[in-house]
Amino acid sequence: MQVSYPANITQQTDGSYLVQFIDLPDTFTEGQTMDEALFNASEVLSGMLCWHADQGHDIIPATLGAKKAHYIAPDAKTQAALLLRQARGDRTHADLARALSTSWPQAKRLESASYWPNLKTLDRAAAALGKRLMISFA
Repeated sequence: MQVSYPANITQQTDGSYLVQFIDLPDTFTEGQTMDEALFNASEVLSGMLCWHADQGHDIIPATLGAKKAHYIAPDAKTQAALLLRQARGDRTHADLARALSTSWPQAKRLESASYWPNLKTLDRAAAALGKRLMISFA
């Protein structure tokens, strides 16, 4: 599963591109070229999702099937944090910590997009949540 959010991309009169996220109205950016706009969009999306997660806010799920939208993915560590949060569901951090034989703060840190867990830890966390870690390159 990949986390991607729909965005509208509009070419401005000066030739630059404005990117506005449909589900996150406070999240937008621009770029002089389409490639730069897409790169900046991933960066700003990662930053805003990280901020929302670190503040304890609920993460708004991405709209699926938005017409004429570009789907933008955040960086890998933000995706990992969001997917772990989603997979944990109603389980507590204490439950995850027990399954991983670690502390509650360590388990909670896995859901922080500012933390960069290693693959072994992600694999163990996925298994503890009844999931399987899969990696892909896009």
